[in-house]
Amino acid sequence: MQSVGSDPARLIAYRGGEAHVEGVALSRIAAEIGTPTFVYSRSALVETYQRFARAVDGMNATICYAVKANGNLAVVNTFAGLGAGADVVSIGEMKRAIQAGIPAGRIVFSGVGKTDEEMRSALAQGILQFNIESPDELNALSRIAVAAGKRASVALRVNPDVDAKTHEKITTGKKGNKFGIDIAHAPAMAAKAARLPGIAFDGLAIHIGSQLTSLDPYRHAFKRLADLTRELRGQGIVIERLDLGGGIGIAYQTDGAQGPTIALDDYAQVAAETVGNLGCKLVFEPGRSLVGNAGLLLARVVRVKDGEDRRFVILDAAMNDLVRPAMYGAHHAIKPVRQPPAGTVESPVDVVGPICESSDLFAAQRALPPVLADELLVLLSCGAYGFVMASTYNMRPLAAEVMVEGDRFAVVRPRQSFEDMLGTDRLPDWQASDLPEARSRGAA
Repeated sequence: MQSVGSDPARLIAYRGGEAHVEGVALSRIAAEIGTPTFVYSRSALVETYQRFARAVDGMNATICYAVKANGNLAVVNTFAGLGAGADVVSIGEMKRAIQAGIPAGRIVFSGVGKTDEEMRSALAQGILQFNIESPDELNALSRIAVAAGKRASVALRVNPDVDAKTHEKITTGKKGNKFGIDIAHAPAMAAKAARLPGIAFDGLAIHIGSQLTSLDPYRHAFKRLADLTRELRGQGIVIERLDLGGGIGIAYQTDGAQGPTIALDDYAQVAAETVGNLGCKLVFEPGRSLVGNAGLLLARVVRVKDGEDRRFVILDAAMNDLVRPAMYGAHHAIKPVRQPPAGTVESPVDVVGPICESSDLFAAQRALPPVLADELLVLLSCGAYGFVMASTYNMRPLAAEVMVEGDRFAVVRPRQSFEDMLGTDRLPDWQASDLPEARSRGAA
């Protein structure tokens, strides 16, 4: 049984002394596109999706890719071509999914803060399902649907109070989290949803967190969802669809230090054992597990600095490009693009970026082979929550994104230019004369 993303280093292979993604040398991408650059393998995306699809085959399931993990058009389009739907949490993600070729009828809209405008837009598109997370949201959707002369397909997102045993910032199924409807209140809310005008209620949804590496939380949550389904059906309420969410973790370390990851066949078996006999259509929402280990961040060493008690390897990539280490204390494996000679001795270094924050740290005291200024490094497992969480902090342009397939590659999002960044700002009329160009015109 193959674990999800069990080996981050599989994305690169050393040929002729340098790292390649599929058939493309990373040094070639750096020379032509520059750094920092996110690089995605289309073959890896296809492989992970097909592996997931095989695991849930025969379960009457729809796979809705969680667009928040990586919203690049080329990535989403790859999954669209394989038959995927989309799980979205904003109207922007819905538009991106449709732009990428995913039919609206395969889109699930999740999230606790859907605005009236977002609900109207999604309703007009005819999406598969709204995952409703509060009584107020349910009432608002009913009002909007009635005004539009439509019926909104609805599932109630239930909070089962199950500890996902993951990072506190990405657990979503415990009492006290902002997500979902407390499972004790779900029967009353379901009864209300079944009566409301403009609402076609027939489903339940659940999502307990991200980066899960144990099946036990899924087993507990799915069982509670199954028990609730039986309870509601006993009250005459129709439940035809169960949305089981996503959250399957990947390996971020190449030495197995993270511990076990989840085998997809085992995950599918847990779903089959807990909800498979209910006769429901199932929805799965994988994100990180499909894209995480299909991407990397390619960066160049600006300089190496020796401090009092440690050596710093300073990259041209920074926390604005990849915020996960600063935000979550996340581990990303780091490899040189130039293959070290056999027997090279590694030594501990701090791998950092140039931003004026001590939190701009990719790795502390990480064992690496000797590197020099201008050499290339890769940070692995950056396909999920990499570019999508990037910013322009310190007035740094957003990185480029590249897709590789076989021995060819293409820029799928160009590097942001300074002109793009500067051109979005506007001064109020009363300050316009303070600009240097305005002063120079006045002097002339």
